[in-house]
Amino acid sequence: MINLQQRHDGFIRMDRHFPQSASVSITFTDGTTEVITGARINKAYDDALAVFREKNGLDAKGFTRIAKKRVLDNNKIDFVPVHPGMGQ
Repeated sequence: MINLQQRHDGFIRMDRHFPQSASVSITFTDGTTEVITGARINKAYDDALAVFREKNGLDAKGFTRIAKKRVLDNNKIDFVPVHPGMGQ
């Protein structure tokens, strides 16, 4: 089982996908704990990554298509928003 702790700003630290069948236990800031599947937390990660890329004008693979503009390797995220009840 993978144990994660929600930060006070509502996010968990997650910089990669977890195995689909893994059990992920999230302890929220209000003291509640919820166990969800790796597939569900991976979907939350993918959704947060899509929002990040859209806000920054990146395509689906994380690249900018503007010519002659250097883009740093900051096309990934490290924090995913979570909330109680998201596993249902």
